[in-house]
Amino acid sequence: MKYHGANHHEIELGNGKLHVFANDEVFGTFEAKVYEMANNNLLIPRNQYMSYTPDAHVGIGTCIGTTAVWSMKDGCVSPSIVGSDIGCGMRVHTTRLHKRDIQNKATRRALIAAIEKYVPTGERTNSNYEDIDVMEVVRHGLKGLPGKYVPDERWLTHVEQAEFAYDRTYLNDLPPKIVKYARGQLGTLGSGNHFIEIQYLEIEAEYADLAAKWGLFDGQVVVMIHSGSRAWGGMVGREHNKTIKEAMRLWGVSNPDPNLIYAPIASHEGQTYLNLMYSALNFAVSNRHMIAHGVREAFRDVFGPETELPVLYDLMHNYALKEFHRGQPMLVHRKGATRALPPGHFLNAPAYKETGHPALIPGSMGTSSYIMIGKDEGLKNFYSICHGAGRARSRKATKELVTVDQFERSLKVGTDDEILVNHRSLQTILDECPQAYKDVDQIIDSVVGASLAAVVAKCKPMAAIKGV
Repeated sequence: MKYHGANHHEIELGNGKLHVFANDEVFGTFEAKVYEMANNNLLIPRNQYMSYTPDAHVGIGTCIGTTAVWSMKDGCVSPSIVGSDIGCGMRVHTTRLHKRDIQNKATRRALIAAIEKYVPTGERTNSNYEDIDVMEVVRHGLKGLPGKYVPDERWLTHVEQAEFAYDRTYLNDLPPKIVKYARGQLGTLGSGNHFIEIQYLEIEAEYADLAAKWGLFDGQVVVMIHSGSRAWGGMVGREHNKTIKEAMRLWGVSNPDPNLIYAPIASHEGQTYLNLMYSALNFAVSNRHMIAHGVREAFRDVFGPETELPVLYDLMHNYALKEFHRGQPMLVHRKGATRALPPGHFLNAPAYKETGHPALIPGSMGTSSYIMIGKDEGLKNFYSICHGAGRARSRKATKELVTVDQFERSLKVGTDDEILVNHRSLQTILDECPQAYKDVDQIIDSVVGASLAAVVAKCKPMAAIKGV
């Protein structure tokens, strides 16, 4: 193993090199399985680079927390290194409110109730936006939404990408039922680790000027949203996992892990998946947009019709994007990894070209989340940082090892600073308790120590809305 300075390890595996960005405490927790999975991933031909961020943990086919890169000229695309929830990502909206404005529990409960009125939170729920043409959304992303759902231009400009362009003739390859399922899910939260969280900010003194440029202030109430492409992305993944797996069989290609699938970018299977993946990215960014629209309506119900929730940023952490690195076009896969571009980088959204964009990193329910800024040194990891805390144990193990009493203490139940949730029984969401996740502060310390990004603000939770 080589050590490239603070928190950067290079490990020589049987099939290639793996870079790991983690401090000593986090690095020591990685189990053998994550290295086994990396070694399997490195069997994919002509890999240019592969790394783990400190939140890395075992997933299906590939660890969550992976960045893997191939040349667009002769490389491969892997649905396994994109993930099943294509386009899953984060979104933050700001308010003019201060923490003290919602300190009263009755106010926060009113906000939770209002948000649930506008944002369906069940796994199988119907969208409130049946007047939106889902096909326009998957074709054009945010630009396919009716104008009445775009409060101002920021909702289109302060995002990683408003529209992902692709060859839309590939939509003809999808089964008709996908439209039926997806139509009822636009603007819905979903279950699992997806959430809407009401938070307040603690600005880092060193980055107070940058925070001010972004419109952030100490004690400010913000809303963080985590969701993805719902049924559309799920069906795209399932359909083309089967297609590519069958193609691999016909090509005589195998891997020790049957859940790891891939195809040459230039192949029919590779092009079909890539193009339809971009349709799912369009759905994902639009889904978070419409969730945010519902949250805005809820805040207006509680605080008055003049209330606005400007967009800070929207980004994704499950995708494969064509990016230019080392003087050539490359396909950068990020599965549970966040792009964090530094100030001045040409890939920044125009609104953030000068300052660099906010990198949005959720914690776990009951712990801090973070707003970060990428650093120039992030080039060594293709500008990828963590996407959250990362699971420390499975859902089943969490339910076996953690009690509701422990969960309640994490949420400060019964105190003035209680983090309110929308579930009457914490037992129903026990598998999402903070004890299920790694220590997010150690994850952030790993990223900062590796000079990949810096903290601009901590986001402290006050209320959480989870799916069922």
